[in-house]
Amino acid sequence: MSNSPQRVCVFVDAINVTLNGGFGLRYDILRKFASRGGYSPRRLNVYLAVDRERMQDDATYKQKTARFTEVMRDFEYKVIERSLHKYTDPETETVVTKNTIDIDMTVDLLSQTDDCDRIMLLSSNSGLVPVVQKLQSQGKRVELIGFDNVAQTLKREVDLFISGYGIPGLLPIKSPYEWGTVGSRVRGMCYDFSHSDGYGFMRYLNRIDDKLWITDSRAEDSPFRTVFAHVSQFEADFDTSFLPSRDLIFEFTLVKNDKGLVAEDVVLISAP
Repeated sequence: MSNSPQRVCVFVDAINVTLNGGFGLRYDILRKFASRGGYSPRRLNVYLAVDRERMQDDATYKQKTARFTEVMRDFEYKVIERSLHKYTDPETETVVTKNTIDIDMTVDLLSQTDDCDRIMLLSSNSGLVPVVQKLQSQGKRVELIGFDNVAQTLKREVDLFISGYGIPGLLPIKSPYEWGTVGSRVRGMCYDFSHSDGYGFMRYLNRIDDKLWITDSRAEDSPFRTVFAHVSQFEADFDTSFLPSRDLIFEFTLVKNDKGLVAEDVVLISAP
């Protein structure tokens, strides 16, 4: 019997992620999350749409693009650059930009993952649904990290969807304290709420762990934690009639009182 570790492949549509809430993504944390449970990285692909015309006139843009590629190489990602193509719509006379990243990702997903056990996608594109189905038919586990505007069809098709907002350290967060410690700002969802009593409970991921299926935070080996949240701590203009919800992502401060940890200054940061 082989003792070789299971392998993971990561595919990131960088511009899609940046434009849909993932600005400032920490690719080192992404690698750590994708490799949780002792998985070994097999392929780490980042697809980047590049404006070649802009590069000729904008030195800052050119330098930032080159720097991004250099940093990604430090983390052993391969950056696959694809040119933006521009044309003018004859009816509206507006300039339209297109690229081939969707096609390139599809081809690579189907041709580069033969020896991968887990495939991690970062995209919001519903066009990936047939690709996910094909990979699953080959016995592969497909996971999706998304932020805003993720297609519901894609969420339902993958084996695991997790909001990137809720992964500790994946995005920058304004807090002098480490995620999960008293006083820190964390992100999670309100999975239970009593409108008659005016309070509910927030769940957040406390650590990167392979046991994401153990959502009951009372279990000793659950990577999740639960905190009390009173209606008075939600921002004033938020309509709590939408609670509970697994689609709404909140940011809140962990405060300790005589009853334990509670959520304060609860702010909505992502909604479908």
